[in-house]
Amino acid sequence: MGQGPEIYRIEEGATIDLANRDPRDRRCHPDGGKSTARRELDDMRRRLSELQRRLWADDRFAMLVVLQAMDTGGKDGTIRKVLTGVNPQGVDVSGFGVPSSEERSHDYLWRVHRRTPARGRIAIFNRSHYEDVLVVRVNGLVEEERWQRRFEHIRDFERMLTDEGTVIRKIMLHISKDEQRRRLEERLEDPSKNYKFNPNDLDSRAHWDDYMEAYEDAIARTSTAGSPWYIVPADRKWYRNLVVASILIEALESLDLRYPEAEFDPGTIDIV
Repeated sequence: MGQGPEIYRIEEGATIDLANRDPRDRRCHPDGGKSTARRELDDMRRRLSELQRRLWADDRFAMLVVLQAMDTGGKDGTIRKVLTGVNPQGVDVSGFGVPSSEERSHDYLWRVHRRTPARGRIAIFNRSHYEDVLVVRVNGLVEEERWQRRFEHIRDFERMLTDEGTVIRKIMLHISKDEQRRRLEERLEDPSKNYKFNPNDLDSRAHWDDYMEAYEDAIARTSTAGSPWYIVPADRKWYRNLVVASILIEALESLDLRYPEAEFDPGTIDIV
């Protein structure tokens, strides 16, 4: 039995050095492999499904999961593999690409707040408001003074959500530059994956070190007790899935979710 996913949790005020974090680390599952991981993930998905039903029935809390990664980092795959079996009626997945003209006419958090989860629901952000301190920083889309201010905005925004009953888990899927190259090459070589390849991914890859610095800064400045970041090793897809599932299960179990008591005595009901 390995260690729990809390080993990847970033404590508030911690200094981040991604170069010293192994994307192939497997301390949560040191003795197993893909075959045992598959069975464990099946059990975890059943547990997640039960917790999601309780979340819906309890109707006191919501859950927001933020997924960030470099291109090919596995955000889509994580959502697909980890949440298989969870009732899709209780889960909303949102992606945040280039803002539309309407979105650009508002503050940068406007489009994000509209997609936060209602009580009883789980929201998954495939990319998120963190693009506004990552992409805009690396590509120089706004002046430094402006994106620097956003760290405080984001902390305040997330604190408001948690104060109002939303449990937040922010996860960076940490892959190596070599693994990204392998996955990009796979997309070019496999005709069934050509559609996934975007030449713009190479532009981001060319700024790898700048992105690592931006991630380190963003995670260090916005990981809090109520809204923590996890840096999950993601070179091994099966391991990534196990760790993310564990993070979500632990977060939901911490809420002490309960089915509401019936307002009538079921024993007195006679169905004919």
